Amino acid sequence: MRFIHAADIHLDSPISALKPRGGEPARALADSTRRAFTAMIDAAVDMGVDFVVIAGDLYDGDWPHISTGLFFAEQMVRLHQAGIRAAVVKGNHDAASKITRHIATEMPNTVIFDHKRPQTVVWDDLGVALHGQSFATGPVSANLAASYPPPRPGCLNIGVLHTAAEGRPGHDAYAPCTVGQLAAHGYDYWALGHVHSREVLCEAPWIVFPGNLQARHVNEPGDKGFTIVTAEAGAIRRVEHHACDVLRWARVTVDATGCADVDSVNRRVQAALTDAALAAGGRALAVRLTLAGETVAHHRLAADPEQVEADCCGAAAWTGHDVWIERIRLKTRPPGTTSTTLDAGAADALDTLLRTMADVRTSPALLDGVRADAAALIDKLPPLARKHAGLEEIGDDLAADIVAEAEALLLARLLDARPLDEGRTS
Repeated sequence: MRFIHAADIHLDSPISALKPRGGEPARALADSTRRAFTAMIDAAVDMGVDFVVIAGDLYDGDWPHISTGLFFAEQMVRLHQAGIRAAVVKGNHDAASKITRHIATEMPNTVIFDHKRPQTVVWDDLGVALHGQSFATGPVSANLAASYPPPRPGCLNIGVLHTAAEGRPGHDAYAPCTVGQLAAHGYDYWALGHVHSREVLCEAPWIVFPGNLQARHVNEPGDKGFTIVTAEAGAIRRVEHHACDVLRWARVTVDATGCADVDSVNRRVQAALTDAALAAGGRALAVRLTLAGETVAHHRLAADPEQVEADCCGAAAWTGHDVWIERIRLKTRPPGTTSTTLDAGAADALDTLLRTMADVRTSPALLDGVRADAAALIDKLPPLARKHAGLEEIGDDLAADIVAEAEALLLARLLDARPLDEGRTS
């Protein structure tokens, strides 16, 4: 017997905004969560699995359009036609969805676990007992696992739970529980959801976070997919990861040290993006790109961020792969630029600027001010625009980016860098 364990599908959740390339935005990647889910259903049918377990966050809050729910229903029909069942718990995002209740309950092959109390579903022909409880209204702070029933004798017992377990960075502490508590419950397998990175918390019994099916931003790097579980004679025999993502995310740093001009920097960018694309195994790749190191081209780069963006997007196109730029962080610096190489007035200004920027980077109060100012500006954007741009939260990375870009621009102005089209190289 085999089954698929997946979680955190977030159907139709918008991906972080990607830079246009060749004048065209990344519209083809907007349906990446659907394509990844379709790939999982394809795999379920091709492998002939017995059932599919989804451990929460099938949806991404209330639907922007009913087509999201209809798409899910169509995929469940495909499973039904192949004789494959499905079992779903609602997570914190699903609980916010109003329309899901009306479509999901009409699927004959799909069990949606109740939110009022733990529920046990027994499939006698498979010798399987599944135990689960959905979230009711969003965040759940109670330990749901504590109320799960004891295992059913003679069955392969599977617990389905949306939880942060003992807590994970970047994830709210929903339905907290301990690995020891889950292991002591007597189940053969715990199908967990909520944490977006794949983790095997225990192997005796198996307690698994499969990770999300499709990454949506740069803080979800690496391959994404589901877990395929094989059982034999009432015991778990194999637990394997199966990638099915269609868009992969990566952070790429290009060392521009020694580059004599912008063209040299661009060649290094293209080479680095090509390597990253090959590592993605033929999938589309979204990149947060950092340019670092000492180069005489620094002033030209800092003086014209729009040209840097155009050059980097062009380098992505020239890789010959499906590579998109999400954000560019400029951390280059001019070689040997110190106050001793400048006249007295410029030296004083440079020293003051460097001290001030160092103070900003190391002062919690000043960084809080940067974040507050950024938040005030971002609050003026429509909510959907903020979500598409990945600006719902003003984190430390964004504040650091703002400070770094401000320092680079001020240095370029102070050192009298001219626009790129003047051909100046230092």
